[in-house]
Amino acid sequence: MFMCARRYTLAAFLVGASGLPAFAEQITVFAAASLGGALDEVAEEFKADTGHEVALSFAGSSILARQIALGAPADVFLSANADWMDVVEDAGLLTDGTRRDFAGNELVLIAPAKQATPTNLPETPKSFTAALNGGRLSMALVDAIPAGQYGKAALMHWGLWDIAKPHIVETDNVRAALALVALGEARLGVVYATDARAEPKVRIVEHFPAGTHPPITYPAAAIASGDVVTATAFLDYLASNAGQIILQRHGFLPAPEVPE
Repeated sequence: MFMCARRYTLAAFLVGASGLPAFAEQITVFAAASLGGALDEVAEEFKADTGHEVALSFAGSSILARQIALGAPADVFLSANADWMDVVEDAGLLTDGTRRDFAGNELVLIAPAKQATPTNLPETPKSFTAALNGGRLSMALVDAIPAGQYGKAALMHWGLWDIAKPHIVETDNVRAALALVALGEARLGVVYATDARAEPKVRIVEHFPAGTHPPITYPAAAIASGDVVTATAFLDYLASNAGQIILQRHGFLPAPEVPE
């Protein structure tokens, strides 16, 4: 039998004016790669307020969902779309009543900051081909990773998919797609606005209008096999005014409203 030992800190035994809990726990949060940076700050502030440690594991949402389904020890799952959260929920692995949407985002076309590229969205086959100029288009996996799926939908909306497809280099997550553009190894890339904002070596060519792809929504939930109490506290913090201020400072949008 395996026993899971949790880490306790000195603060776990000190209860004073700070309001820290009697016992500080550590939870593991599996999070979509695009949340890197913002979520690090959320975790730091959550620890400062509660004493609870947060271990963050970033990857593509599809990879994380599959790891959870295979029994990976996660307490919280933060996905970049509803579909991969649905996979985990349909497997009966979520804690009932904890699932919620906590943020939104925008999709953008980027280029290396020093590269001469048109500054408006190349909406026609001719202009798109000119913008690519024989180079590569960097995208997260278009049939598995949310950013790639959103990007494919947007390109199909503009009638550019067939032209783009031969030029696409696919990556395991959106931050890897961003890195290829930042390094100049791809002439264009499709990423989230928050990714582009975090990387000074790229610039936004244009935003894809919201109607060109499904709404970008980040759902969160506690995993039933984990520390549900501390995980729920983290989810509450993420949805709180303090958590939302951090996310929006990093460029995330409020969660899209669900039509009635």
